[in-house]
Amino acid sequence: MKRLAKWRLLSLFAILALVLSGCGEPFLSTLKPAGEVAETQYDLMKLSTLIMVGVIVIVGIIFVLILVRFKRRDDRIPKQVEGSHKLEIIWTVVPILLLLILAVPTVAATFKLADVSPMDKKNTKVLVINVRSHLYWWDFEYPGKKIVTSQELVVPTNEKVYFNLKSSDVKHSFWIPAVGGKLDTNPENINKFWLEFDDKKANEAGNLFYGKCAELCGPSHALMDFKVKAISRDKFDAWVTSMQNVKEPQKAQTASASQGQELFNQSCIGCHAVTPSNKMPETARLAPNLSNFGDRSRVAGVLDHNKEELKNWIRNPETYKPGNMMTGKYPKMSEKQLDALADYLMGLKAQE
Repeated sequence: MKRLAKWRLLSLFAILALVLSGCGEPFLSTLKPAGEVAETQYDLMKLSTLIMVGVIVIVGIIFVLILVRFKRRDDRIPKQVEGSHKLEIIWTVVPILLLLILAVPTVAATFKLADVSPMDKKNTKVLVINVRSHLYWWDFEYPGKKIVTSQELVVPTNEKVYFNLKSSDVKHSFWIPAVGGKLDTNPENINKFWLEFDDKKANEAGNLFYGKCAELCGPSHALMDFKVKAISRDKFDAWVTSMQNVKEPQKAQTASASQGQELFNQSCIGCHAVTPSNKMPETARLAPNLSNFGDRSRVAGVLDHNKEELKNWIRNPETYKPGNMMTGKYPKMSEKQLDALADYLMGLKAQE
């Protein structure tokens, strides 16, 4: 009975694993591809799965047939015969053919996805984004547009977007599950690749995809998220223009926000920039660029974007991202000061 119960439990887990493998949100799941790269990789996944399942089914059928047809009916030892050369040739050639069936499209896709020649030709029509990873946040520079943003990547749909990937500290890995495979960001070299964001799939996902760090990098590795706003080319151009128009730090609109701006200039401006220009010195890129903080969808990449969560983050960032570089960098603030600083930060918007 114990053995029977164990098999029932194993069967239940197998069924649950099969059912849950089909689950996933359109903004995060690799099983719901939202771009050319993701589609290509998904097709390879389906092909390899089909081959493996086919092998299992065929071997299973042969196994059952042999059990039934050649079942021993007495205790006599069967006649020992030499192995069949024909069978040995079959089970040597068949795996080679299966590997070729999988290898040809895999190699073709690898060369296709590795082609970043348009960005190397200094093509001004190609959108190139420099991605820089930090502990534990992301920095996005648009060199052709001369703007920098952080934590939320904004891209146009239905066109190739090229990326230069580099790390400022340890090895990380840039990954947008629904749009394409991961690629490492290293301190010592630049990795390059491209992605394409499907407009229809982006609309289904609310024009917001989730990005992750896919390389164990420290205690807050699992919290090193970023968001991707995939919008039409017209909306993207409008966003770029609005960011380029921010020449000076935005002035506070209320008395509370004015007090917050003073606090920011006293405690935060040494690390955080509040203008999106890529001409800012490196010292202004020690922490996320906050030029359009009020337009974002998350606080610190993982918290809901509202005043209370922002105050919680400022009050004690170590609670939410252990090992982050912001902890202990500024004096403790009163609730009134936190309210004022949050009012100022939530008012930082490039687009109205």
